[in-house]
Amino acid sequence: MEGYLGYNSRNDRYGLLIRDLWEIDGFHCGECFDVLINGEWVPTRIEYSHSSGTWYLAGTKLMGCDLEHRRVRVA
Repeated sequence: MEGYLGYNSRNDRYGLLIRDLWEIDGFHCGECFDVLINGEWVPTRIEYSHSSGTWYLAGTKLMGCDLEHRRVRVA
């Protein structure tokens, strides 16, 4: 399933949006999916840094607001 990352303020997590509806309302740390970066699907997992209070995608430079509206696919 493909969609876009979006921040869900109700649960303080990033989730998967499809046509502006929550398909997954919030990912948990360690959940894996692919993110589209420069036209290439890159496998990653979402993590949270307690020291900085920031969500990020492991193995990429994407963090915080950079996650918003990123295209992702979940198996």
